[in-house]
Amino acid sequence: MRERVALVTGAASGIGAAIVRELAGRGWTTAGLDLAPAEDAHHSVGVDVADPAQVSASIKRIERELGPIEAALCAAGHYALVPVSDIAWSEWQRMLRVHLGGVVNVCRAVTPGMAERGGGSVVAVTSELAIGGGNAEAHYTAAKGAVIGFVRSLAAELAPAGVRVNAVAPGPTDTPMLPPSSPWRRPSYLQTLPAGRLTAPEEVALAAAYLVEDATFCAGEILSPNAGAVI
Repeated sequence: MRERVALVTGAASGIGAAIVRELAGRGWTTAGLDLAPAEDAHHSVGVDVADPAQVSASIKRIERELGPIEAALCAAGHYALVPVSDIAWSEWQRMLRVHLGGVVNVCRAVTPGMAERGGGSVVAVTSELAIGGGNAEAHYTAAKGAVIGFVRSLAAELAPAGVRVNAVAPGPTDTPMLPPSSPWRRPSYLQTLPAGRLTAPEEVALAAAYLVEDATFCAGEILSPNAGAVI
């Protein structure tokens, strides 16, 4: 049987690493793109996803060495809690370049081949903040909201070619991105969630794997594994 190849960005830690482990456990050959080594991936490539040339070259190399990419999962990102008046213009640009630009760069590199072959799946990791908003997170929320708009538009464009584009929008997730001092870890916040706890990265990975393998009827959908933060 031909190997199924999945590309995962942000694969070195957090949600990206959990997605790598979940897909590897399902028999996928995983290629991880990250600035840091993606130790759980079968193949790790050091890439800044905000750089379209790096992304394009890396994906060409991966497909040359491993075969066609059937699934691309975009989990690369970073987070900052900053009042809007204190956000420097360079921080706005970086947030958009990594979150929105990272997804766009991957899609521009992988979806033409998927469409030519008549099938493939893209899953972007956005955030429940893009749906419900947040306090002192305007640049992060704006970037994640832009990802949702891009996913829905690209889904409509590529569905006729058999390429499914969807997203997961997790709530606060128990990863190193949330430091111990994060307001999202405070008991007073957790008590407001119906589930009473943070989302686990493995739960987000399950939702992403579902969209890749089972949800063949989904295009432009946003799944929200968020512990009930947004219902």
